[in-house]
Formats: sequence, structure tokens, C-alpha cells
Amino acid sequence: MTGRPTLAVVGATGAVGTVLLGILSQRADVWGEIRLIASPRSAGRKLAVRGEEVEVVALTEEALDGVDIALFDVPEEVAARWAPVAVAKGAVVVDNSGAFRADPEVPLVVPEVNAHAVRRRPRGIVAGPDCTTLTMIVALGALHAEFGLRDLVVSAYQAVSGAGQAGVAALRRQLSLVAGTELGTGPGDVRRTVGDDTGPFPDPVALNVVPWVGSLCDDGWSSRERDVRDATRRILGLPRLPVAVTCVRVPVITAHSVTVHARFEDEVTVDRTREILATAPGVVLCDEPAAGEFPTPADVVGTDPTWVGRVRRALDDATALELFVCGDNLRKGGALNTAQIAELLAAETAAPAGR
Repeated sequence: MTGRPTLAVVGATGAVGTVLLGILSQRADVWGEIRLIASPRSAGRKLAVRGEEVEVVALTEEALDGVDIALFDVPEEVAARWAPVAVAKGAVVVDNSGAFRADPEVPLVVPEVNAHAVRRRPRGIVAGPDCTTLTMIVALGALHAEFGLRDLVVSAYQAVSGAGQAGVAALRRQLSLVAGTELGTGPGDVRRTVGDDTGPFPDPVALNVVPWVGSLCDDGWSSRERDVRDATRRILGLPRLPVAVTCVRVPVITAHSVTVHARFEDEVTVDRTREILATAPGVVLCDEPAAGEFPTPADVVGTDPTWVGRVRRALDDATALELFVCGDNLRKGGALNTAQIAELLAAETAAPAGR
């Protein structure tokens, strides 16, 4: 590669893809051509990137010609089919789906935690973890580096945008149906009002929480809960780390929240924990409960960092910490992490100055 690399955004019109275009316009411009690719039904649309209108083209083999780095934000089945095609065309792929996360020949990368892993990619593909893992892993990685993580228990409260545009549309429809009604006093009244129109969720999300995200795995675990466990182990390099996860869908448009109970090898202190979090790249410490200062989805939506509050030592264990973490699932939870990985690749492959 000579000069500035050609970048393709595959899935440019999706929920994360549109956020990614905004992020590419805000960050240091290291790219040559930026090519926007989506499904045939979106071909011909024009989207703004770097202050210019760029026409979307359909995903074909020809659309991937001459691409140096391809960012995939598409369903797993699309990524599984087309990422190898892009690699065969000469591109390095950064995939935001779950298609390659478990592949031992595909590094799973969060630049603030394990940027070095991007250098070994036998299949020419680099994967990013799920949005729930990304909500907590930057803060958790900083604490692990200091104290040594021993086991982890998390509950994730996931926004409906984690299910894409269909999830957002479903919540908005449901809210319009329940607005002004007196619900919540009898069993099933929300479901009767919403009816069968639950969108991509098994139950209504409006005025409700749904303790299920993903598909059914062995022993009652959901696929998303397994994803969080497996991704945390891989990114931190702790293949046997005990991890217990419960994922819950909540009536929030954007920004996931996670409660974290983390136990470490060494004794922890709140003061040292605050110092670590206050200086960790990509983390904002927001923790003054007496003043009502702690992160909520409404506070962090539209921002890039992981926000951490409610920092306290466990009541019965001097080696354990309790945290509340929030992050925009469309930004660091997807688009930003993808852009950061792409920038690592661009820096690695760029020609020396003057060539």
C-alpha cells in the first residue's frame, strides 16, 4: 500500500454504520477514498462523510476492488460470506458482527486494552467484541492491569438500539400505545395493550424489562451472555476466568448500563481504584453519589468514553469492587471501536513519509 489507504464501510446505512460515518468525519483523517457499501436496496442513496456527499453502492465483488481496509457492520451471515471475499481482494477486514469472534485465528481487539493483538491476523480479519463487553471492558482492563482480575459477575441493562433500527422502532411504537394509559397495576396489562407487536423482542419493552437478549444456549444461558463471557476472557487473556452474566433489555433507546462485581487477586481500595479510572484512556469517572453524580444512559448517549460511577468496595470482601458502568452502545459499543482498530491498521500499513 502506498499513500493513504482506501476504506470501505460495508453496512453504511445501518444503525452503527451511520454513526461510524460521523465518527470518521470527526477523527483525524488518515483515509484516501472512503467507499460506502450496503445492500442493493440502499444503493444510490447519498450519505455525508468528511463533509462530502458519497453515493452508496451495492455489496458486490466489484465494489471491494482496490479496498485496503473494509469495515463490516452487517448481520453475521452477510459478514461470514463477504468478509473472506474482501480479504481475497486484498483488504484487511474489521468485523463488528459475531461471525468471527470465536475464531482463534481472528484477533478480538479493543485498542485501549489489547492493541498488540491486531498484528497477528492469519485470516486477514480482525473482530470487535459485542456492545455489552465494550461497555465495561476498557474500565475493567485498566483495573485488571493493576489488581489482577480473579472472577466477574455482571448484569447488563441493554438499550433497544442494540437490536438495530427494528428495536428502536418497536419501542417507539409500544410507547405510543401505552402513553396516557393506566398500566402496571395488573398482570399482563402492558402485553394486552401492545399485543403481538413486540418487534425483535420476546415481550414488550415499554414500561417493562425483559431478562433475555440473544438466542437460547445450553443450560438456559443466552447467546449474548455467552458472548460477554467469551469476549472478556479473550480480550483480557484469561481463558479460565469465571464470568457470570445476566443480560436484560430495558426501555432505553441508546446506551447500555452494566453493574459489575469484580474480584481481584490483590486487596483493593476505593481511592486507588478512582485514581486508575480517572487516568485510564477512554474512561470518565463520574462518582459523587451525595451530589447525585453517577452515569446514566441519558447522560452518556452520544459520547465516546466508558463512564463509571458508584465505585465501592464489596461489603464482605476486601478484594472485590462494585461498579456501575454506562456507554453508548452505538459509539464505543460498535462504531468507535471499529474506527480505532482501522486506524491501528492504517498506521501499520502506511508508507513512510516521502514515499
